[in-house]
Amino acid sequence: MTTPHDAPGVRSVIGVDAGTANLRQADHLIHHLMDQLGLPPDTFACTHLIRTGERRGVAVSLALSDSGTAEALWERLAGLLGPEAGAVLGNREHGPTQAARGAALAAEEHAHRRGGRAVVFPSAERLRGSVTVADLLTWSAIDRVTVVGMPPTGGHGPDPATPVLTRDHVRPEWRAGHLMLALAPAAGGTLAPFEVPNPTPCCADHG
Repeated sequence: MTTPHDAPGVRSVIGVDAGTANLRQADHLIHHLMDQLGLPPDTFACTHLIRTGERRGVAVSLALSDSGTAEALWERLAGLLGPEAGAVLGNREHGPTQAARGAALAAEEHAHRRGGRAVVFPSAERLRGSVTVADLLTWSAIDRVTVVGMPPTGGHGPDPATPVLTRDHVRPEWRAGHLMLALAPAAGGTLAPFEVPNPTPCCADHG
């Protein structure tokens, strides 16, 4: 199975399926790869639920801003992965067939921006403590927000001045080409990310 690489308007995306069972493990894998590979600050790193054949788990994807960086990382990646892990970059595959297929599905989903839960994205580190909705959209790669269970008022989203209690855990998702953050009402008329910090394996497995 092939994945997009250098397609018009699409970043170079590496997919990795290391057999992680839940979101917490996948988040740890992403941060491990970020540290060990020295990935640039404009990297997008996402998690993807994988349900293919007998394989169930969470794969990850790394979207790089240029093909040269992706090529350099690909050469180093194999040394960081165990024998049961799979990885893909374009037409190249590493690891067992089922694991490589899971990695390819993650990379394809991210490359087309139709799915993927972003753990790392540009300026994510600025979204700490309490910020406003306007801050979320101005400071980071997030370009849309939605409030779960509340229809838009007058065709618009929440008031840009509304405080968002980030809990230092912001996980937007790619949806139809947009990086969207789901929010939920919180105390005192504030909002908070719908996903709570450090989800339990049970919650993570059920997305």
